[in-house]
Amino acid sequence: MRRTLTALAAAGATALLAATTATASAAPADARSYGPPTKNHFDLQAHRGGIGMTTEETPQGFAKALELGVTTLELDTQVTKDRKVVVTHDRQVSGTKCQDTAPVTPGDPQFPYVGKYVKDLTLAQIKTMNCGFQQLPGFPEQEVVPGVRMAELKDVFAVVKRHRAYGVTLNIETKVEAGAPEQTAPRDVFVTRVYDEIARSGLQKQVTIQSFDWGSLMLMHRLAPRIPLVALTNYDFLQVGKPGASPWLGGIDADDFGGDFVAAADSIEGVTTLSPNYGFPQDGKIGQPGFRFYSDRSMIQRAHARGLKVVPWTCDDLPTIAQLMDWGVDGIITNYPNKVRDLMASRGMKLPKAYHEHPRP
Repeated sequence: MRRTLTALAAAGATALLAATTATASAAPADARSYGPPTKNHFDLQAHRGGIGMTTEETPQGFAKALELGVTTLELDTQVTKDRKVVVTHDRQVSGTKCQDTAPVTPGDPQFPYVGKYVKDLTLAQIKTMNCGFQQLPGFPEQEVVPGVRMAELKDVFAVVKRHRAYGVTLNIETKVEAGAPEQTAPRDVFVTRVYDEIARSGLQKQVTIQSFDWGSLMLMHRLAPRIPLVALTNYDFLQVGKPGASPWLGGIDADDFGGDFVAAADSIEGVTTLSPNYGFPQDGKIGQPGFRFYSDRSMIQRAHARGLKVVPWTCDDLPTIAQLMDWGVDGIITNYPNKVRDLMASRGMKLPKAYHEHPRP
């Protein structure tokens, strides 16, 4: 009944959107001309806290994003051997981001730790590594946080509380590697531990859970049916036209839905938002030869007709983002929330509130 009513209510809005965007140009004239404002509320998500601004997924980076003013802190989680929830994008410790210092105990046979899977290391072992030893290649404006250690999920919650940022969303990814499940903690352990930390934080009402592993979304919904879910995908994970169901979709076969990402994701209870990659190639830009959008006008309209939001990942090119805005996208995940915030201001859009740290009593 909810789905039916939402679809009926959205039908008029979809028709209006089609009419108002029918004359939209394929691209802005240049990087300075972005057209009229499109939405009063736009979900500005700082990817890993804003990689373009600060060493990724650090308390300092999340704090800087809050002080800039974003709608959402986007972050990744992994679970250690001793079942601690750490904030990192990589299931295997990256030598580009972290550097060994010394073994946690003399003669530790697992040392060096760089290159090991997070699920095979204890929190104590992980905390020995320097994950702020250099600027990440490709991000020349990134401020390095020297000597920073890998954060725990509870550290991010603490940053939010110190800033009293109770209007900010935390979009937390359960980064289960469904295509190679032996490389991350088991799904039930992973999801349960992330949920435990969320429940302990008292910030559950500010959380959304995203995952490429739709089985994780289904499990989280059983644990916490009120937490909104975000279905992540890149097109390849759908495995359209291939026999059987993709391991990424929690038992769903995309071919049962005609290969339609929108319809497949909408079949999962609790999903409120779709988060596809924005286009092909994954880091392409509007106007480049061969570039095409994945989260295009049709996808956005079909999602809205079902009452779903669309927040693509991870786009930094402003003209490309401007086109997505013109099509009515609900937000964007970006490495440069500072630049997208400026774009929003130039279009007369409402800007997210900035939060400042409060001294402890």
